[in-house]
Amino acid sequence: MTASTEKPPLDEEVIAFAGKVFGYARVGEVDTLTTLLEQGMPANLRNHKGDSLLMLAAYHGHASTVAALMRHGGDAEVANDRGQLPLGAAAFKGDAGVVTALLDGGAAVNGAGPDGRTALMMAAMFDRPGLVEMLLGRGANAAARDGLGMTARQLAEKMNAYATPRMLPADEDLPDSP
Repeated sequence: MTASTEKPPLDEEVIAFAGKVFGYARVGEVDTLTTLLEQGMPANLRNHKGDSLLMLAAYHGHASTVAALMRHGGDAEVANDRGQLPLGAAAFKGDAGVVTALLDGGAAVNGAGPDGRTALMMAAMFDRPGLVEMLLGRGANAAARDGLGMTARQLAEKMNAYATPRMLPADEDLPDSP
């Protein structure tokens, strides 16, 4: 007799509850999430797309929820199924409050998904000068290259960003690579 490798079906009530929990992260229900976290709910719970509670809160602009999740063990380096990190999502959305909450909570300023794109690259590409300045001030590496070998400045230029390319060093001004 062989052991079954099939997973048992999930209880409909559990599925409904999980849907509510992910909804709380999307809308920033910090008090409800904090209560659940204090009762033992895992801070790194992920949905069917691999989005963590932290990713959803970051993407939807809820800095206080991001901070609460991180205080309870939310991991800012957990990428979703598309390889996106919460810091990159916040930079894409242009939310300085969420970027600050993530960095203050310990997110790696130079963290990148499999494509090698950092939050600085996202902020530069989508012409978010305030975020570029903030990220550089927090130690973001302007010389970092994505999976295609492009820097934040090159990506910004490719996207026809107006302000951010001028804030970043040109290739000839970057330190030599080891």
